[in-house]
Amino acid sequence: MSAGGWAVLVLSAVAAWAFIAWARRARFAERLADRPNERSLHEVPRPRVGGLGVVLAALPFVAAFGDEPLRIAAGCAALLCAVSLADDVRSLPALPRLAAHFAAAGIAVVAIAGNAGWPIAVMAAAALAIAWMTDLYNFMDGADGLAGGMAVIGFGAFALAAGVASPLGIAALALASASAGFLAWNFPPARVFLGDAGSIPLGFLAGALGLQGVAAGAWPAWFPAVVFAPFVIDASVTVLRRLFRGERIWRAHRSHYYQRLVLAGWSHRRLALCAYGVMAAGVAVAFAAARASAMLQCGIIVVWAAAWLLLLGTIERHLRRVGVRFPAAPGRSSG
Repeated sequence: MSAGGWAVLVLSAVAAWAFIAWARRARFAERLADRPNERSLHEVPRPRVGGLGVVLAALPFVAAFGDEPLRIAAGCAALLCAVSLADDVRSLPALPRLAAHFAAAGIAVVAIAGNAGWPIAVMAAAALAIAWMTDLYNFMDGADGLAGGMAVIGFGAFALAAGVASPLGIAALALASASAGFLAWNFPPARVFLGDAGSIPLGFLAGALGLQGVAAGAWPAWFPAVVFAPFVIDASVTVLRRLFRGERIWRAHRSHYYQRLVLAGWSHRRLALCAYGVMAAGVAVAFAAARASAMLQCGIIVVWAAAWLLLLGTIERHLRRVGVRFPAAPGRSSG
């Protein structure tokens, strides 16, 4: 790694850690406290200042070392952080928040792939994917150490795949390093939370950097989904199940697999470590497949998808056995 890469690695982590150390005791932290309710997995209030530390520590490096598409993505992430911070302080209606997510996704796609000659349908699908990644990262930020650890592993994988000497690699490295600085405060038992001001920009940047890597030829289109599979699969399966039950999916709930495992008696530490292990295995699979022939890539991805089905089935059987079933829709029995 170059001297610049080492500087980004160290400074991003230290800046995030130091800002959070100050912010968690600052006067405004009280206004950003996450207070437990019937949907929470924590029992005492925690300040939601971690995301501000990650964004402030990482985005300057993304803007300084990135190319034009990455600088535009960093600007969109900063605006999403501002909107989400307002939501953390005083809950905003869903419509303006979603409008901001889709607008940022559309701008990122045009900036990254607008001159690549991609069909409109492909660009629209990419924008939807980034918007979904933006929201699902927020859905999955509900247990100590989970979102922060996933950011370290996921963006770290992006940095290695892109090469830490490239603009994309430096951007991913800055995000992974800043997330590690946050994780020092968030690993179970958490002393601070990420908050929407952190989870929304991180989800957006996972999608935007993933698309940038595809456009630049750094990795295949499936690579980001495999790397972030624990978040993508848990959130997607849970939302689809709730949709089929006629639930209002924008309402807070405790239906995700990770939430139900905690309700079944898993500690936050055990959940986080197991999730890290699964994600690390997915990263290894992604790197192995990326170096294989097209036919072998398909075979590896099919086998990995089958392994995920087996894992979800095993978790579901365990949860049923201990009496933590998928919550019934309003007006229905859980069976």
